Amino acid sequence: MTVGRSLLRAFLYAEDKEVVLTVGICPGCWATASSISVDERVFVLAKLDFSFRLLSPLLRRFSLARKTREQLLRDQQRGISHSFFVDLLIGNVVEGVTTRDGWVKGAAGPIEMRIYRADCTTGDRLPLVIFLHGGGWVSGKFVSHDWLASSLARQSKSIVISLAYRLAPDHPWPAAAENAYAGMIDVVQRADAFGADSSRVAVVGDSSGGNLAAVIALMARHRKGPKISFQGLMYPATDLMLESPSIDAHDDAPILTKADVIAVVDHYLNGADASDPYVSPLRANSHSDLPPALIQVAEYDPLRDDGTRYAAALQASGVPVRLTTYVGQPHGFISFPHMSSAASQAIAEMAAELRVALSS
Repeated sequence: MTVGRSLLRAFLYAEDKEVVLTVGICPGCWATASSISVDERVFVLAKLDFSFRLLSPLLRRFSLARKTREQLLRDQQRGISHSFFVDLLIGNVVEGVTTRDGWVKGAAGPIEMRIYRADCTTGDRLPLVIFLHGGGWVSGKFVSHDWLASSLARQSKSIVISLAYRLAPDHPWPAAAENAYAGMIDVVQRADAFGADSSRVAVVGDSSGGNLAAVIALMARHRKGPKISFQGLMYPATDLMLESPSIDAHDDAPILTKADVIAVVDHYLNGADASDPYVSPLRANSHSDLPPALIQVAEYDPLRDDGTRYAAALQASGVPVRLTTYVGQPHGFISFPHMSSAASQAIAEMAAELRVALSS
């Protein structure tokens, strides 16, 4: 089995009795080897993380594929709040990080933002990370990703600003993409007000947010700015034409199923052309001159091959890229810090790459 032509070394090790396959190299070290091979048996030996196997029936009750348009809109209006049980599942803002909320200019009016800054950081010009949350373009906001975003802020020693882009189905493509890009421009232009350095900017997103992070990196290249130094893509959706083999291979996976993927893509596109590169960044005519990337994928994820294929496309265009596969993990595992021991590892890896990429 070939795993990513951009990769130099593969490590297999155990952490807390969980088998984790990390494909990549040391933080900040970019691979130059043409290919590597990893014994297929490591995938046969890996089992789905026990916590997700145990809670899979409960998680399926929240399947996006089972929700009508009206239910999605009600969920968006209601939102979620931190509570003992919510925090037990998805965590809260980590200790030592301060948050404050505000507004940025979107493509069609202001959108909300949340700023995360570690209390231990000093200086007026910290690196700036634009974070875009997942949720299938139809759900998610600050609470759902407070643990993830605040953990990145603390460990990367950056200002992390999460943007609440407009959601489908009321705001189908290109609303989310154009809002994310417009919001990024406004944040970068106002970087001094946030204590951030506008010359050291990264974009990070998970799932649909990973799609948007990749898309606004393309937009920044096409539209001549702003300069993005790094893109961190956590199990991103990069091909909304749904041609990745993993969609069928893991069609009934926990958290995200093939039916979920089809449902949210239909809501998001609303008939738009799935081959447009601002929909499916994998379909861009060229991936040259894009920012260096870390792409993290999960073994039991219908979108796994979206990430691996995008890593191959970047590498083929000469873009430095590191690909990490977390064995035994489903889609979205990083958002469940108390269920997945690999979540903290993935955050640490992303933060390490951010520190190196934004060091100067």
